[in-house]
Amino acid sequence: MKYIIETKKLNKVYKKQDVNKNISLLVPENSIYGLLGPNGAGKSTLLKMLTGMINPTSGEILYKEKTWSRNILLEIGALIEQPPIYENLTARENLKVRTLLYDLQESRIDEVLEIVQLTNTGNKKAGKFSMGMKQRLGIAIALLNNPKLLILDEPTNGLDPIGIGELRELIKSFPQKGITVILASHILSEVEQVADHIGIMVNGQLLYQEKIETNVDLEKLFLDMVRKAGNKND
Repeated sequence: MKYIIETKKLNKVYKKQDVNKNISLLVPENSIYGLLGPNGAGKSTLLKMLTGMINPTSGEILYKEKTWSRNILLEIGALIEQPPIYENLTARENLKVRTLLYDLQESRIDEVLEIVQLTNTGNKKAGKFSMGMKQRLGIAIALLNNPKLLILDEPTNGLDPIGIGELRELIKSFPQKGITVILASHILSEVEQVADHIGIMVNGQLLYQEKIETNVDLEKLFLDMVRKAGNKND
């Protein structure tokens, strides 16, 4: 199996606190990898290291079997925390700014608007968008550079059930387009409905990762991991 991302004993220490501890992540190409864990488990810190937003304290990150370098950011799109949008600009104008910044073809704007279903927003300013539309615009921005890897951190936060359903179908379509997705969430059902591989993080540690099998009770597995980690800390 080919892995697009592999980490080896990755650690991040903040103020003498281990936020990520010896994480060895394996993300298969063209998969949706669900990174599941309670709030505060260290998921966002791990994703920020994968996207170069912060540096690891120790350990190694491999991208397509090569040591991570800033050049690989050209192949990674990410939506971590809030969508990076200019609220006084339209969806198209937001994307236009990025095409100029990254020297991309303007034709790419229509392609990503089509993918995230925001082609009919016209002159409406992004600040007037619903939360779901803002999330989809954030994903459109992340897709502009034709990434091979898309990293999404809690993408359904604040969305209504319709927005969640639309976003879920969008995410499930990406592997067919040659895009691997890492989706981090604390919501089990969200991960269960889109992911084909799962990693469970608790207290900064990756306690489990496997392909999702239909006969596995993910809820029981998740709760067992949380309890196991809690007992270790007692």
